[in-house]
Amino acid sequence: MTMISLIIDGKDVTSDNYFHIHNPSSGKLVIPCTSAGVEEATQAVEAAKAAFLAWSNTKPCDRRDILLQAAEIMLSRKEELIRYQMDDAGAGRLFAEKNLLLAVKFIKDFAGKITSIEGVVPPTAYKGLPILDQEKNAPYILGTRSILLPLGAGNTTILKGSELAPRCFWAIGDVFRQAGLPAGCLNVLYHRTSDAAEVTHALIAHPAVRKITFTGSTLVDSIIAATAGKYTKPVLLELGGKASAIVLNDANLETAVAGIKMGAFLNSGQICMSTERIVVQRAVVEDFRKVLFKCREIDYGKDSVPLVLAQEAAAEKNRRLVQTPSPKERTSFSEGGGATMKPLVVEGVTKDMDLYWTESFGPTVSLIVVDTEEEAIEVANDTEYGLTSAIFTRDLLRGIQVGRRIESGIYLWCGSAVHINTLTVRDEPVYPHGGWKSSGFGRFGGNSAYDEFLQFKTITWSEKR
Repeated sequence: MTMISLIIDGKDVTSDNYFHIHNPSSGKLVIPCTSAGVEEATQAVEAAKAAFLAWSNTKPCDRRDILLQAAEIMLSRKEELIRYQMDDAGAGRLFAEKNLLLAVKFIKDFAGKITSIEGVVPPTAYKGLPILDQEKNAPYILGTRSILLPLGAGNTTILKGSELAPRCFWAIGDVFRQAGLPAGCLNVLYHRTSDAAEVTHALIAHPAVRKITFTGSTLVDSIIAATAGKYTKPVLLELGGKASAIVLNDANLETAVAGIKMGAFLNSGQICMSTERIVVQRAVVEDFRKVLFKCREIDYGKDSVPLVLAQEAAAEKNRRLVQTPSPKERTSFSEGGGATMKPLVVEGVTKDMDLYWTESFGPTVSLIVVDTEEEAIEVANDTEYGLTSAIFTRDLLRGIQVGRRIESGIYLWCGSAVHINTLTVRDEPVYPHGGWKSSGFGRFGGNSAYDEFLQFKTITWSEKR
Protein backbone atom coordinates (compact mmCIF):
# COMPACT_ATOMS: atom_id res chain seq x y z
CA MET A 1 0.00 0.00 0.00
CA THR A 2 1.65 3.24 -1.19
CA MET A 3 -1.26 5.46 -0.15
CA ILE A 4 -4.32 4.85 2.02
CA SER A 5 -7.40 5.03 -0.17
CA LEU A 6 -11.01 5.79 0.56
CA ILE A 7 -13.54 3.03 -0.08
CA ILE A 8 -16.57 4.22 -2.05
CA ASP A 9 -19.05 1.84 -3.69
CA GLY A 10 -16.70 -1.06 -3.07
CA LYS A 11 -13.77 0.54 -4.88
CA ASP A 12 -10.51 2.05 -3.61
CA VAL A 13 -10.55 5.77 -4.39
CA THR A 14 -7.55 8.12 -4.29
CA SER A 15 -7.15 11.76 -5.27
CA ASP A 16 -4.57 14.54 -5.40
CA ASN A 17 -5.70 15.66 -1.94
CA TYR A 18 -3.87 13.83 0.82
CA PHE A 19 -2.22 14.18 4.23
CA HIS A 20 0.63 12.34 5.92
CA ILE A 21 0.46 9.84 8.77
CA HIS A 22 3.38 9.99 11.22
CA ASN A 23 4.17 7.50 13.94
CA PRO A 24 3.43 9.38 17.19
CA SER A 25 6.36 7.73 18.98
CA SER A 26 9.15 8.22 16.44
CA GLY A 27 7.63 11.06 14.43
CA LYS A 28 8.61 9.24 11.23
CA LEU A 29 6.39 9.34 8.15
CA VAL A 30 4.40 6.11 7.91
CA ILE A 31 2.24 6.59 4.82
CA PRO A 32 0.25 9.28 2.98
CA CYS A 33 -3.56 9.11 3.13
CA THR A 34 -6.22 10.26 0.69
CA SER A 35 -8.27 13.14 2.08
CA ALA A 36 -11.99 13.17 1.31
CA GLY A 37 -13.74 16.37 0.34
CA VAL A 38 -17.40 17.25 -0.12
CA GLU A 39 -17.42 15.57 -3.53
CA GLU A 40 -16.21 12.24 -2.15
CA ALA A 41 -18.59 12.51 0.81
CA THR A 42 -21.52 13.00 -1.55
CA GLN A 43 -20.40 10.07 -3.69
CA ALA A 44 -20.28 7.86 -0.59
CA VAL A 45 -23.82 8.79 0.44
CA GLU A 46 -25.14 8.23 -3.08
CA ALA A 47 -23.46 4.81 -3.17
CA ALA A 48 -25.04 3.90 0.18
CA LYS A 49 -28.42 5.13 -1.03
CA ALA A 50 -28.20 3.04 -4.20
CA ALA A 51 -27.23 -0.09 -2.26
CA PHE A 52 -29.87 0.28 0.44
CA LEU A 53 -32.91 -1.31 -1.24
CA ALA A 54 -31.17 -4.57 -2.11
CA TRP A 55 -29.25 -4.84 1.19
CA SER A 56 -32.28 -4.06 3.38
CA ASN A 57 -34.18 -6.87 1.66
CA THR A 58 -31.37 -9.39 2.10
CA LYS A 59 -32.34 -12.37 4.25
CA PRO A 60 -31.19 -11.99 7.87
CA CYS A 61 -29.33 -15.31 7.67
CA ASP A 62 -27.37 -14.04 4.66
CA ARG A 63 -26.38 -10.86 6.51
CA ARG A 64 -25.36 -13.02 9.46
CA ASP A 65 -23.14 -15.18 7.28
CA ILE A 66 -21.33 -12.16 5.82
CA LEU A 67 -20.60 -10.79 9.30
CA LEU A 68 -19.32 -14.17 10.47
CA GLN A 69 -17.12 -14.41 7.39
CA ALA A 70 -15.75 -10.94 8.18
CA ALA A 71 -14.81 -12.13 11.67
CA GLU A 72 -12.84 -15.03 10.26
CA ILE A 73 -11.06 -12.80 7.74
CA MET A 74 -10.18 -10.31 10.46
CA LEU A 75 -8.58 -13.13 12.46
CA SER A 76 -6.66 -14.35 9.40
CA ARG A 77 -5.28 -10.81 8.90
CA LYS A 78 -4.58 -10.29 12.60
CA GLU A 79 -0.87 -9.43 12.33
CA GLU A 80 -1.47 -6.96 9.49
CA LEU A 81 -4.22 -5.15 11.37
CA ILE A 82 -2.26 -5.08 14.62
CA ARG A 83 0.69 -3.52 12.78
CA TYR A 84 -1.51 -0.75 11.39
CA GLN A 85 -2.65 0.22 14.89
CA MET A 86 0.89 0.13 16.27
CA ASP A 87 2.47 2.07 13.40
CA ASP A 88 -0.22 4.69 12.85
CA ALA A 89 -1.59 5.27 16.37
CA GLY A 90 1.39 4.23 18.50
CA ALA A 91 -0.60 1.52 20.30
CA GLY A 92 1.24 -1.13 22.29
CA ARG A 93 1.26 -4.67 20.93
CA LEU A 94 -0.76 -6.12 23.80
CA PHE A 95 -3.52 -3.50 23.63
CA ALA A 96 -3.67 -3.61 19.82
CA GLU A 97 -4.14 -7.38 19.87
CA LYS A 98 -6.79 -7.31 22.60
CA ASN A 99 -8.58 -4.50 20.79
CA LEU A 100 -8.69 -6.53 17.58
CA LEU A 101 -9.86 -9.71 19.29
CA LEU A 102 -12.63 -7.77 21.04
CA ALA A 103 -13.74 -6.46 17.64
CA VAL A 104 -13.94 -10.05 16.37
CA LYS A 105 -16.01 -10.97 19.44
CA PHE A 106 -18.39 -8.09 18.76
CA ILE A 107 -18.86 -9.15 15.13
CA LYS A 108 -19.67 -12.73 16.09
CA ASP A 109 -22.03 -11.71 18.89
CA PHE A 110 -23.98 -9.19 16.82
CA ALA A 111 -24.08 -11.58 13.86
CA GLY A 112 -25.75 -14.17 16.08
CA LYS A 113 -28.47 -11.69 17.08
CA ILE A 114 -29.45 -10.69 13.53
CA THR A 115 -32.04 -13.43 13.20
CA SER A 116 -33.67 -12.35 16.49
CA ILE A 117 -35.03 -9.13 14.92
CA GLU A 118 -38.79 -9.55 14.74
CA GLY A 119 -42.13 -7.81 14.71
CA VAL A 120 -44.88 -8.37 17.28
CA VAL A 121 -48.67 -8.45 17.32
CA PRO A 122 -49.76 -7.11 20.73
CA PRO A 123 -53.36 -7.36 21.97
CA THR A 124 -55.52 -4.25 21.60
CA ALA A 125 -58.71 -2.84 23.07
CA TYR A 126 -60.53 -3.21 19.78
CA LYS A 127 -61.99 -6.53 18.73
CA GLY A 128 -60.89 -7.48 15.28
CA LEU A 129 -58.38 -4.65 15.06
CA PRO A 130 -54.92 -6.02 15.98
CA ILE A 131 -51.76 -3.92 15.58
CA LEU A 132 -48.74 -5.19 13.73
CA ASP A 133 -45.45 -3.59 14.81
CA GLN A 134 -43.17 -3.92 11.83
CA GLU A 135 -39.47 -3.02 12.05
CA LYS A 136 -37.90 -1.38 9.02
CA ASN A 137 -34.38 -0.14 8.37
CA ALA A 138 -33.01 3.38 8.11
CA PRO A 139 -29.83 4.40 6.23
CA TYR A 140 -27.54 6.73 8.17
CA ILE A 141 -23.97 7.78 8.72
CA LEU A 142 -22.23 6.08 11.60
CA GLY A 143 -19.26 6.49 13.78
CA THR A 144 -16.36 4.19 14.29
CA ARG A 145 -18.00 1.90 16.87
CA SER A 146 -21.28 1.22 15.21
CA ILE A 147 -20.88 -0.40 11.80
CA LEU A 148 -21.82 -3.89 12.97
CA LEU A 149 -25.31 -3.16 14.28
CA PRO A 150 -26.52 -1.01 11.38
CA LEU A 151 -25.16 -3.43 8.78
CA GLY A 152 -26.70 -6.36 10.62
CA ALA A 153 -30.03 -4.56 10.73
CA GLY A 154 -29.93 -4.05 6.97
CA ASN A 155 -28.73 -0.45 6.76
CA THR A 156 -26.10 0.92 4.41
CA THR A 157 -23.41 3.06 5.97
CA ILE A 158 -20.61 5.59 5.72
CA LEU A 159 -17.79 5.09 8.21
CA LYS A 160 -15.91 8.36 8.73
CA GLY A 161 -12.73 7.26 10.44
CA SER A 162 -10.18 9.22 12.44
CA GLU A 163 -7.39 10.98 10.58
CA LEU A 164 -5.01 9.72 13.29
CA ALA A 165 -5.27 6.07 12.21
CA PRO A 166 -7.04 5.92 8.83
CA ARG A 167 -5.37 2.70 7.74
CA CYS A 168 -7.22 0.85 10.53
CA PHE A 169 -10.55 2.10 9.20
CA TRP A 170 -9.59 1.25 5.62
CA ALA A 171 -8.82 -2.27 6.86
CA ILE A 172 -12.30 -2.58 8.43
CA GLY A 173 -13.87 -1.68 5.09
CA ASP A 174 -11.55 -4.02 3.22
CA VAL A 175 -12.32 -6.94 5.55
CA PHE A 176 -16.06 -6.60 4.98
CA ARG A 177 -15.52 -6.15 1.26
CA GLN A 178 -13.47 -9.35 1.23
CA ALA A 179 -16.23 -11.09 3.21
CA GLY A 180 -18.71 -10.45 0.40
CA LEU A 181 -20.50 -7.33 1.63
CA PRO A 182 -22.10 -5.80 -1.49
CA ALA A 183 -20.60 -2.63 -2.94
CA GLY A 184 -21.97 0.56 -1.43
CA CYS A 185 -23.08 -0.99 1.87
CA LEU A 186 -19.98 0.20 3.74
CA ASN A 187 -18.14 3.26 2.46
CA VAL A 188 -15.05 4.52 4.30
CA LEU A 189 -13.88 8.14 4.47
CA TYR A 190 -11.26 10.22 6.33
CA HIS A 191 -9.98 13.72 5.72
CA ARG A 192 -7.62 16.46 6.81
CA THR A 193 -8.54 18.22 10.04
CA SER A 194 -9.00 21.46 8.13
CA ASP A 195 -11.76 19.86 6.01
CA ALA A 196 -13.72 18.43 8.94
CA ALA A 197 -16.41 21.10 9.13
CA GLU A 198 -17.49 21.11 5.49
CA VAL A 199 -17.27 17.33 5.00
CA THR A 200 -19.21 16.59 8.18
CA HIS A 201 -21.87 19.16 7.30
CA ALA A 202 -22.23 17.72 3.80
CA LEU A 203 -22.77 14.22 5.18
CA ILE A 204 -25.31 15.23 7.82
CA ALA A 205 -27.21 17.55 5.49
CA HIS A 206 -27.61 15.02 2.68
CA PRO A 207 -31.30 13.96 2.47
CA ALA A 208 -30.39 10.26 2.15
CA VAL A 209 -28.65 10.19 5.54
CA ARG A 210 -31.21 9.27 8.18
CA LYS A 211 -29.16 8.77 11.35
CA ILE A 212 -25.80 9.91 12.68
CA THR A 213 -23.66 8.10 15.23
CA PHE A 214 -20.58 9.69 16.75
CA THR A 215 -17.89 8.51 19.14
CA GLY A 216 -15.59 11.25 20.40
CA SER A 217 -15.34 14.37 22.51
CA THR A 218 -18.28 16.24 23.99
CA LEU A 219 -16.98 19.45 22.42
CA VAL A 220 -17.18 18.08 18.87
CA ASP A 221 -20.48 16.39 19.68
CA SER A 222 -22.11 19.74 20.42
CA ILE A 223 -21.38 20.77 16.84
CA ILE A 224 -22.56 17.49 15.32
CA ALA A 225 -25.74 17.34 17.42
CA ALA A 226 -26.60 20.97 16.61
CA THR A 227 -26.13 20.32 12.88
CA ALA A 228 -28.19 17.12 13.05
CA GLY A 229 -30.93 18.99 14.90
CA LYS A 230 -31.04 21.61 12.15
CA TYR A 231 -31.83 18.86 9.64
CA THR A 232 -34.05 16.86 12.05
CA LYS A 233 -31.76 13.82 12.11
CA PRO A 234 -31.59 11.46 15.12
CA VAL A 235 -28.21 10.88 16.75
CA LEU A 236 -26.47 8.15 18.75
CA LEU A 237 -23.59 9.59 20.77
CA GLU A 238 -20.86 7.92 22.81
CA LEU A 239 -18.75 10.71 24.29
CA GLY A 240 -16.27 11.50 27.04
CA GLY A 241 -15.97 10.50 30.67
CA LYS A 242 -14.43 11.45 33.98
CA ALA A 243 -14.63 8.05 35.65
CA SER A 244 -13.98 7.71 39.37
CA ALA A 245 -12.58 4.64 41.09
CA ILE A 246 -13.71 4.77 44.73
CA VAL A 247 -11.57 2.95 47.29
CA LEU A 248 -13.63 2.45 50.44
CA ASN A 249 -12.05 1.86 53.83
CA ASP A 250 -12.72 -1.89 53.75
CA ALA A 251 -11.25 -2.45 50.27
CA ASN A 252 -8.66 -5.07 49.37
CA LEU A 253 -5.91 -2.60 48.45
CA GLU A 254 -3.99 -5.01 46.23
CA THR A 255 -7.16 -5.59 44.19
CA ALA A 256 -7.90 -1.87 44.09
CA VAL A 257 -4.42 -0.90 42.90
CA ALA A 258 -4.38 -3.60 40.21
CA GLY A 259 -7.73 -2.42 38.85
CA ILE A 260 -6.86 1.26 39.06
CA LYS A 261 -3.48 0.96 37.33
CA MET A 262 -5.01 -0.91 34.44
CA GLY A 263 -8.11 1.27 34.34
CA ALA A 264 -6.13 4.50 34.33
CA PHE A 265 -3.17 3.63 32.10
CA LEU A 266 -4.36 0.99 29.62
CA ASN A 267 -3.79 2.34 26.09
CA SER A 268 -2.09 5.35 27.70
CA GLY A 269 -5.39 6.38 29.28
CA GLN A 270 -6.93 7.00 25.85
CA ILE A 271 -10.22 5.23 26.50
CA CYS A 272 -13.47 7.01 27.25
CA MET A 273 -13.93 4.70 30.26
CA SER A 274 -10.43 5.28 31.67
CA THR A 275 -10.11 6.03 35.38
CA GLU A 276 -9.63 9.78 35.78
CA ARG A 277 -10.15 10.14 39.54
CA ILE A 278 -8.99 7.86 42.36
CA VAL A 279 -11.19 8.67 45.37
CA VAL A 280 -9.79 7.13 48.57
CA GLN A 281 -11.10 7.24 52.12
CA ARG A 282 -8.55 8.85 54.44
CA ALA A 283 -8.46 5.86 56.81
CA VAL A 284 -6.65 3.75 54.19
CA VAL A 285 -4.94 6.34 52.00
CA GLU A 286 -1.43 5.88 53.46
CA ASP A 287 -1.55 2.12 52.96
CA PHE A 288 -3.05 2.67 49.52
CA ARG A 289 -0.13 4.93 48.53
CA LYS A 290 2.39 2.30 49.67
CA VAL A 291 0.78 -0.35 47.50
CA LEU A 292 0.29 2.01 44.55
CA PHE A 293 3.90 3.13 44.42
CA LYS A 294 5.50 -0.17 45.35
CA CYS A 295 6.45 -0.57 41.69
CA ARG A 296 7.96 2.40 39.88
CA GLU A 297 7.02 1.21 36.42
CA ILE A 298 3.79 0.08 34.78
CA ASP A 299 4.35 -3.32 33.21
CA TYR A 300 1.76 -5.11 31.09
CA GLY A 301 3.94 -8.14 30.43
CA LYS A 302 6.76 -9.00 28.07
CA ASP A 303 5.19 -6.89 25.30
CA SER A 304 5.20 -3.76 27.48
CA VAL A 305 6.11 -0.56 25.63
CA PRO A 306 6.43 3.09 26.72
CA LEU A 307 3.10 4.88 27.03
CA VAL A 308 2.61 6.64 23.72
CA LEU A 309 -0.33 8.92 22.98
CA ALA A 310 -1.92 9.14 19.55
CA GLN A 311 -0.45 12.59 18.95
CA GLU A 312 1.91 15.04 20.59
CA ALA A 313 -0.93 17.53 21.18
CA ALA A 314 -2.61 15.02 23.49
CA ALA A 315 0.53 14.66 25.60
CA GLU A 316 0.93 18.43 25.71
CA LYS A 317 -2.65 18.76 26.94
CA ASN A 318 -1.90 16.37 29.80
CA ARG A 319 1.27 18.22 30.71
CA ARG A 320 -0.65 21.51 30.81
CA LEU A 321 -3.30 19.99 33.08
CA VAL A 322 -0.70 19.13 35.73
CA GLN A 323 1.33 22.35 35.68
CA THR A 324 -0.60 23.96 38.55
CA PRO A 325 0.27 21.61 41.43
CA SER A 326 3.62 22.19 43.11
CA PRO A 327 6.18 19.34 43.01
CA LYS A 328 5.21 18.42 46.60
CA GLU A 329 1.60 17.94 45.54
CA ARG A 330 2.46 15.85 42.52
CA THR A 331 3.00 12.13 42.83
CA SER A 332 4.53 10.87 39.60
CA PHE A 333 6.06 7.81 38.01
CA SER A 334 7.88 10.37 35.76
CA GLU A 335 7.02 12.06 32.52
CA GLY A 336 8.29 11.75 28.97
CA GLY A 337 8.51 14.08 25.99
CA GLY A 338 6.86 14.51 22.60
CA ALA A 339 3.93 12.11 22.30
CA THR A 340 5.35 9.90 25.07
CA MET A 341 4.23 10.30 28.65
CA LYS A 342 4.72 8.07 31.67
CA PRO A 343 1.82 7.42 34.08
CA LEU A 344 1.17 10.39 36.34
CA VAL A 345 -0.82 10.49 39.59
CA VAL A 346 -1.55 13.99 40.89
CA GLU A 347 -2.55 14.91 44.45
CA GLY A 348 -3.73 18.23 45.78
CA VAL A 349 -6.27 18.62 42.99
CA THR A 350 -8.93 21.22 43.81
CA LYS A 351 -12.10 22.43 42.09
CA ASP A 352 -10.39 25.58 40.80
CA MET A 353 -8.04 23.46 38.66
CA ASP A 354 -8.82 22.36 35.11
CA LEU A 355 -7.64 18.84 35.93
CA TYR A 356 -10.56 18.40 38.34
CA TRP A 357 -13.14 18.97 35.59
CA THR A 358 -11.41 18.22 32.28
CA GLU A 359 -11.15 14.73 30.78
CA SER A 360 -7.40 14.19 30.38
CA PHE A 361 -7.79 11.32 27.89
CA GLY A 362 -4.24 10.39 28.75
CA PRO A 363 -2.15 8.74 31.49
CA THR A 364 -2.96 11.43 34.06
CA VAL A 365 -5.15 10.62 37.05
CA SER A 366 -6.11 12.61 40.17
CA LEU A 367 -5.84 11.15 43.68
CA ILE A 368 -8.52 12.74 45.88
CA VAL A 369 -8.76 11.96 49.60
CA VAL A 370 -12.14 12.02 51.38
CA ASP A 371 -13.24 11.26 54.90
CA THR A 372 -16.59 9.61 54.38
CA GLU A 373 -18.49 7.42 51.96
CA GLU A 374 -20.87 10.32 51.38
CA GLU A 375 -18.00 12.58 50.28
CA ALA A 376 -16.75 9.89 47.91
CA ILE A 377 -20.15 9.74 46.21
CA GLU A 378 -20.26 13.54 45.96
CA VAL A 379 -16.85 13.66 44.24
CA ALA A 380 -17.79 10.86 41.83
CA ASN A 381 -20.97 12.74 40.85
CA ASP A 382 -19.32 16.16 40.71
CA THR A 383 -18.78 16.09 36.95
CA GLU A 384 -20.72 16.78 33.77
CA TYR A 385 -20.02 13.20 32.65
CA GLY A 386 -21.73 9.92 33.52
CA LEU A 387 -20.23 6.99 31.68
CA THR A 388 -18.58 4.51 34.05
CA SER A 389 -17.18 4.12 37.55
CA ALA A 390 -15.63 1.56 39.90
CA ILE A 391 -16.01 0.78 43.60
CA PHE A 392 -13.57 -1.26 45.65
CA THR A 393 -14.94 -2.87 48.82
CA ARG A 394 -15.02 -6.29 50.50
CA ASP A 395 -18.74 -5.82 51.17
CA LEU A 396 -20.78 -6.52 48.03
CA LEU A 397 -23.99 -5.09 49.50
CA ARG A 398 -22.15 -1.87 50.42
CA GLY A 399 -20.75 -1.68 46.89
CA ILE A 400 -24.22 -2.03 45.38
CA GLN A 401 -25.67 0.59 47.72
CA VAL A 402 -22.92 3.09 46.82
CA GLY A 403 -23.23 2.19 43.15
CA ARG A 404 -26.93 3.03 43.12
CA ARG A 405 -26.09 6.58 44.14
CA ILE A 406 -23.41 7.17 41.51
CA GLU A 407 -24.69 8.93 38.41
CA SER A 408 -23.56 6.26 35.98
CA GLY A 409 -24.96 2.78 35.80
CA ILE A 410 -27.72 0.60 34.39
CA TYR A 411 -29.78 1.00 37.54
CA LEU A 412 -30.67 4.41 36.10
CA TRP A 413 -31.53 2.79 32.77
CA CYS A 414 -28.75 4.82 31.24
CA GLY A 415 -26.67 1.97 29.87
CA SER A 416 -23.44 3.12 31.49
CA ALA A 417 -21.81 1.10 34.22
CA VAL A 418 -20.72 0.75 37.83
CA HIS A 419 -18.11 -1.96 38.34
CA ILE A 420 -17.40 -3.44 41.76
CA ASN A 421 -13.83 -4.61 42.49
CA THR A 422 -12.69 -4.31 38.90
CA LEU A 423 -11.52 -1.59 36.55
CA THR A 424 -13.66 1.15 35.02
CA VAL A 425 -12.79 -0.06 31.50
CA ARG A 426 -15.12 -2.82 30.38
CA ASP A 427 -16.87 -3.22 27.05
CA GLU A 428 -18.90 -6.29 26.13
CA PRO A 429 -21.59 -6.71 23.48
CA VAL A 430 -24.08 -8.10 26.01
CA TYR A 431 -24.16 -4.78 27.92
CA PRO A 432 -26.00 -1.64 26.76
CA HIS A 433 -23.01 0.68 26.38
CA GLY A 434 -23.36 4.43 26.56
CA GLY A 435 -23.64 7.27 29.04
CA TRP A 436 -25.82 9.98 30.43
CA LYS A 437 -25.36 13.68 31.18
CA SER A 438 -22.58 14.84 28.80
CA SER A 439 -21.34 11.30 28.18
CA GLY A 440 -23.76 10.59 25.40
CA PHE A 441 -27.19 9.63 24.17
CA GLY A 442 -28.48 6.25 22.99
CA ARG A 443 -26.96 2.79 23.41
CA PHE A 444 -24.60 0.40 21.66
CA GLY A 445 -25.00 -3.27 22.54
CA GLY A 446 -27.29 -5.16 24.88
CA ASN A 447 -30.29 -7.34 24.15
CA SER A 448 -32.09 -4.51 22.36
CA ALA A 449 -28.99 -3.31 20.51
CA TYR A 450 -30.59 -3.40 17.07
CA ASP A 451 -33.45 -1.14 18.15
CA GLU A 452 -31.17 1.91 17.68
CA PHE A 453 -30.89 1.05 13.99
CA LEU A 454 -34.42 0.03 13.17
CA GLN A 455 -37.41 2.15 12.29
CA PHE A 456 -40.60 0.96 13.97
CA LYS A 457 -43.80 1.02 12.00
CA THR A 458 -47.30 0.24 13.24
CA ILE A 459 -49.84 -1.18 10.76
CA THR A 460 -53.47 -1.69 11.79
CA TRP A 461 -56.22 -3.43 9.91
CA SER A 462 -59.89 -4.20 10.31
CA GLU A 463 -61.62 -7.52 9.86
CA LYS A 464 -64.13 -5.77 7.59
CA ARG A 465 -63.15 -5.99 3.94
